[in-house]
Amino acid sequence: MENLFENMNSLNQTDITLGGFVLTICAALVLGAVLAITYRVKSHTTKSFVCTLAILPAVVSVVILMVSGSLGAGVAVAGTFSLVRFRSAPGTAKEIGAIFMAMAVGLSCGMGYMGAATVFTIIMCVVVLLYESVGFGKGNVSSLEKTLNITVPEDLDYSEIFDEIWEQYTTRVEMIRVKTTNLGSLNKLTYNITLKEKNTEKKLIDDLRCRNGNLEISMSAQVSEQMEL
Repeated sequence: MENLFENMNSLNQTDITLGGFVLTICAALVLGAVLAITYRVKSHTTKSFVCTLAILPAVVSVVILMVSGSLGAGVAVAGTFSLVRFRSAPGTAKEIGAIFMAMAVGLSCGMGYMGAATVFTIIMCVVVLLYESVGFGKGNVSSLEKTLNITVPEDLDYSEIFDEIWEQYTTRVEMIRVKTTNLGSLNKLTYNITLKEKNTEKKLIDDLRCRNGNLEISMSAQVSEQMEL
């Protein structure tokens, strides 16, 4: 086991052998594929993200091989990687965590610690699958908690017009956003509500339509807005 975690490359090594280079890339690709498959099993994501996650360890490991022993080159590469954040759309916390795991695997492979990278990958994949299976960290959002969007005319006083409907169908109402639309002729109201009973969504929407002039109304499951880092 001690040999498993020994560094296969010298930190001051400047010459890279073809065999060591190929071994490093293959190991990084295999471990990256394991991470990508594990992430794909329990997550809804795009094909491009899964492919990127699979090859990212190999890319990072090659970079580490190239800058091994050069502090200046390492700092320059770190600065280059930081620019990627400003050239890409922000991802969810889960996606960013997966990217960091892939980079950690790539760093381990690039430094020559193949055994450590393998053990790390296995442990993290098991932990991710376990957390997803048991619903670790899942919020306590009830099926009765909804987000409601109501479009009303600009001249309609919406502060109290829906009070009777709220009292009849809901136990909690919180206005979280007011937004003008259609060149200011309409207002879009967003509420977080908790229904008193299940299967009352249609009756609630029908009553609201009588108050907002039959304009657009939408209802969805209540989801936390703080999903991104």
